[in-house]
Parts: sequence; structure tokens; C-alpha cells
Amino acid sequence: MRIALGLAALLVSSPAFAAPKDLSGTWLTGDGRAKIRIDRCGPSGSNACGKVVWLKSPTDDGGAPRTDVKNPDPKKRVRPIIGLTLLDNLKPEDAGFAGEIYNADEGKIYQVSLERESEAELNVQGCMLKVLCGSQTWTRVPDVNQQAAAAPVEVPAKPAKPAKPAPAKAPAAPAE
Repeated sequence: MRIALGLAALLVSSPAFAAPKDLSGTWLTGDGRAKIRIDRCGPSGSNACGKVVWLKSPTDDGGAPRTDVKNPDPKKRVRPIIGLTLLDNLKPEDAGFAGEIYNADEGKIYQVSLERESEAELNVQGCMLKVLCGSQTWTRVPDVNQQAAAAPVEVPAKPAKPAKPAPAKAPAAPAE
């Protein structure tokens, strides 16, 4: 009995059975064009989900918020990119999390695995057909100054300040 309990404790504490590191936080993508907020989700908070919270270029050339224009579903093409879920219910796997990532630039879904390299770096590896793979490193950034997911708020114009009266001029001296 003692041997069985000792073996079980050894297996649970061995690195091969270690739980993946938490991915929660805000991460700047490798190309610096977006920030993704990753949080725990799913049953008992054991999975990972991520959504876009900031874009380097949040508006298109016409000044409108960027939308999911490449989505294969025409009904989803009006969804704003800011607030869009890219990672949904990634499951713990080995030292990281695995599942699917939505690439809004192409309107396609890829297999993805995420693993923390350090406190400040996240390795993201995406694959198409399990053979064509690429990876990049995302960098942890502070959670402050995120762009809002809602429509832009109009700020009322400040009332114009009344013009200051010109200073009074001294009377001119009489000519002699």
C-alpha cells in the first residue's frame, strides 16, 4: 500500500504530469498588430479562451471600426474585430493548451498550441493540416489602456471660451 501511494505521488509530481502554466493575461502578438486577452474558461475554468482587446490600426481607411470581413459566413462579416474571440476553449495538453485559433486576416481556423516560455513570453504554434506549421512569440503586456469593444463614444465638444477683451489703450498725448 505504501509503495502504491508513493508511486502515485511520484507520478503526480513528475514534470511529465505537471499542469500547464496559466496563460491568463494580455499578450501582444508577434507582429505587434494586436493584443489578445486570455482568460480561463470552460468547465471548472480548466480551459483557455482569448479575444482581441486592442488593434494597432483599429479603423479601416474610411474611419470605421475594423470588422470580420474575411469570415466565410456573410452574417458574421459585420462583427467588430475588437472583442472578437480568436481562441475558444483550448484544452490543457502537456505543458500548454491546444485547440483552434481563428485568423480574422484570412477568415480561417487553424490548429494551435500555446505554451508559456517564461512569465513574459508565450509560444504560439499554428498548423494547417497538421503539416504546415508556423510559430511566433507573444509578449505579455499590461492590461491597461485597452480599446473598448463597444462602439466609439462621442465626446461632446467643449463650449468655446469667451474671447478676452483687449486691454485698454492709454489715451494718446495731445500734440504740441
